[in-house]
Amino acid sequence: MKELLDLYTAFFKMGAVTFGGGYAMLPILQREAVEKKGWVTNEEVMDFYAVSQGLPGIIAVNVAVFIGYHKRKIAGGIAAALGVVSPCLIIIMTIAAFLANFQDNVYVKHAFAGISICVAALIVNTVIGLWKKGVKDVLTLVLCLVTFFGTAILDLSPIVYVVVSALLGIAYMRSREKTAGKEDAE
Repeated sequence: MKELLDLYTAFFKMGAVTFGGGYAMLPILQREAVEKKGWVTNEEVMDFYAVSQGLPGIIAVNVAVFIGYHKRKIAGGIAAALGVVSPCLIIIMTIAAFLANFQDNVYVKHAFAGISICVAALIVNTVIGLWKKGVKDVLTLVLCLVTFFGTAILDLSPIVYVVVSALLGIAYMRSREKTAGKEDAE
C-alpha cells in the first residue's frame, strides 16, 4: 500500500507543477522517477514516451500508467494515473467555480503568457535530451529528420511515423544481428 501511495504522491506532485502537457513533464519525470526513486531508467522513459505518442489519450497520463504498471502492475498504473490527473481536476474545478471573474483578469492573462514561455523552454530542453539519447547513428539521424520534415509537410497521423519507425528499427536490429552472427561463424 505504501508503494501505491508513493506512486500517487509522486505523480500528483508532477501533475501539479507541469504546465504544457507530457513533453514539459519529461524533465520533472526523469528527475523524480529515474534519479530520485529509481523506478525506471532513462531508456525506459524514452520508450514509454514513444509508445504513448501513438496511443490515444494524454501523453502524461499514458506515461504515468506505464511507469506505475512497471512498478506495481495494474494497481500501480491506476495509482500513477490518478496521481497525475488529480491536480488537473482540482484546478479545473476551482477555476470553473470562479470562471466568470477569472478569465478576464489581466494578471491571469499575463501569468499564462509567462507560463507558456516557460513551457516552450521545457519542451526545447526535452527535445535536446531526446535527441542526445535517441539519435545514435546515421539511420536514427535520417529517421529523425524524415519524421520531422514529414510531420511538417504531410498531414499524416503520428501513429504512422511511430509504426514505421518501430518496423525500421526492428528490421535494422535484425539485420545487424544476422551480420554479427555471420561474423561470429567465420
